Amino acid sequence: MREVQTMASPVAELQRILYVEDDADIRAVAELALKSVGGFSVKSCSSGQEALLEGPGFEPELILLDVMMPGMDGPSTFQALREIPALSATPVVFMTAKVQTEEVAFYRELGAVDVIPKPFDPMTLADQIREIWTSKV
Repeated sequence: MREVQTMASPVAELQRILYVEDDADIRAVAELALKSVGGFSVKSCSSGQEALLEGPGFEPELILLDVMMPGMDGPSTFQALREIPALSATPVVFMTAKVQTEEVAFYRELGAVDVIPKPFDPMTLADQIREIWTSKV
């Protein structure tokens, strides 16, 4: 009798992350963690407006999005990104200090695949992102 082997389809390795964070210090630490520790290609934006302009040309595979930003906040940016055909299906992960149960439920209702709480550990951030990518995307 012949044995049939089944293999789950492998998940493509995550490479390009669009990172949106208004705080320059947090952005620098996360960018360093994602690039140097994680080996990702990262396009950082300091505002939702910048993400709307820069995101489509970068073609991210994942969007990491701050919630509290002046002007266009994270949820507003998320909704605007969904209206851009090139980014309409790109998975979004919010990174925020606002992680009460009802807040996280709201982010998920918007369509976020996960939420990473701030403060984050720069040494484990890339692993957290990979875990989300392989388990939820």
